[in-house]
Amino acid sequence: MNHDGRLDASVLALSPAALEAEATFIARWLRETVGGTLRRKGCVVAMSGGIDSTVCTALAVRALGRERVLGLMLPERDSSGASGELAARLAAHLGIATERHDLAPALAALGCYTMRDAAYRRVFPAYGEGWRSKILLTGGLQGGLNHFRLVVRDAQGQEFDARLGAREYLEIVAATNMKQRARKLVEYTHADRLNYAVVGTPNRLEYDQGFFVKNGDGAADLKPIAHLYKTQVYAMARHLGLPAELCGVTPTTDTYSLAQGQDEFYFALPYAQMDLALWALDHGFGAAELAAALGIDEARAAHVLADIAAKRRAARYLHAPALTARPVASVHAHGRAA
Repeated sequence: MNHDGRLDASVLALSPAALEAEATFIARWLRETVGGTLRRKGCVVAMSGGIDSTVCTALAVRALGRERVLGLMLPERDSSGASGELAARLAAHLGIATERHDLAPALAALGCYTMRDAAYRRVFPAYGEGWRSKILLTGGLQGGLNHFRLVVRDAQGQEFDARLGAREYLEIVAATNMKQRARKLVEYTHADRLNYAVVGTPNRLEYDQGFFVKNGDGAADLKPIAHLYKTQVYAMARHLGLPAELCGVTPTTDTYSLAQGQDEFYFALPYAQMDLALWALDHGFGAAELAAALGIDEARAAHVLADIAAKRRAARYLHAPALTARPVASVHAHGRAA
């Protein structure tokens, strides 16, 4: 990274040589961790079609060979068809084996959709078959309190928007979190049968800010790109020679039936700006400097930095292992989580 006191996109830039060195380092770490530390024969990666799982899969193949990487496609009722197409394109490009499991029947049986839709109908009583939905984060960057809004679209294409109460928000999130936890169940089932390790795919922004579900997509045996900013993950995809349609995919949650960007649901800004804000906070830059770098007013920049700090506090719970009333010496003496 270049850093000479300036705050701009160059601080996150990696040269071709640096990208190759990073790819080599991660591949070596994957080999040593999977075969040595974890004593596993290969890797399982859930492929969403997004840039992070794409790069993790490609790095796993570089490290272990295509015959020791299994790609999983795990759609459910609200998944975008494009996600599956991109995942299939990646699998074909890398030449890896894949398994596909439609999680919709299991999620329906567990009450995922029923719980969510019941909460929707307390806000919009007419919500029903053929309607689509998403939730949005708003308020905090305007100087108020962060709050969530529910956006729904009826079968005729008309959209409605209302603020969510705490009860409805929590029930919707609890229901949709089942999707990530069901995916992880399938990942570990395949990992167990093959004696493979499960690869987690968060980038630095997601890992730092808690953009994952505890015991869902947050659960993994190793997370090879958790130190890379999202912009660097895109650069790595291009460096690895992955297909152009995969290198340019827009980040989405792929959780709700209406298209939803990650910045709408969780982050204060689009990912490239959030990367720079995260870097700025960690390197002692203030709101005035961030505002100038992003072309936003200073008050908004201050809210962005405060939001990063608040999400870091909230993420401590997500990162924390289970607590024990007293230390268990045989476990904790070796630094392992409870």
